[in-house]
Amino acid sequence: MLDRMFAAGDISASGLAAERVRMEVVANNIANANATHTESGEPYRRQRVTFAPAGGSFASLMEGPLAQLKGVEVTGISDDMSAFPLVSDPGHPDANSDGYVRLPNVKVMNEMIDLLTATRSYEANLKSLQNFKDMQERTLAVLQQLG
Repeated sequence: MLDRMFAAGDISASGLAAERVRMEVVANNIANANATHTESGEPYRRQRVTFAPAGGSFASLMEGPLAQLKGVEVTGISDDMSAFPLVSDPGHPDANSDGYVRLPNVKVMNEMIDLLTATRSYEANLKSLQNFKDMQERTLAVLQQLG
């Protein structure tokens, strides 16, 4: 039982770590929104983060006891393989023979929304962790009064 005593804190901490990674990836996407030429010779390709329940699949966790819940983990950062938009800009150094430039597949507005949702999720996990800490402190205070 003692090993599960801090499970709520561990779950919130895993959410904090995962959302921090998500915010870093979104910030990198925004920073490269105009990078038309990378080391590979292509425009920057948007990246996205994939999450999964820590310790197993969600379906298996729902079949067993809630004690199996361990939070979330980042399972990968992958490239968004959607097409690069083409824009006519014959004077651009990366323009093709027809005068079109392939731009990164980053939509800054979508990235800002992702950043906002990641920030809100981070704040919710932080609040949950703070509530858990407060409950632990109150429990210790009650135990001190009884003992």
